[in-house]
Amino acid sequence: MRAVSTEKEFYVYILASARNGTLYVGVTSALIQRVWQHKNDLADGFTKKYQVHSLVWFEQHQNAESAITREKQVKEWKRKWKLELIEKDNPTWRDLYGEITQ
Repeated sequence: MRAVSTEKEFYVYILASARNGTLYVGVTSALIQRVWQHKNDLADGFTKKYQVHSLVWFEQHQNAESAITREKQVKEWKRKWKLELIEKDNPTWRDLYGEITQ
């Protein structure tokens, strides 16, 4: 799929509890580290409470401002639009974490 760069870049991502399950939209400059924190319940709050651990979508941005703007946009979307966004690139809802850590 898409490789994660080692340069300072920013990511908007969606985690899911299961296919068509609970969704979480976030933003980070360290995607691998942040998803690892979610998977290991080191991020207190929503993802820990609802066991939202699978990385099902992400998009890379060149700067923080762009990523934050996009995160806010996606968070405001209807659930249907988020599901369509995920299924466009990841129709089987596979956990992309293994792909970005290789």
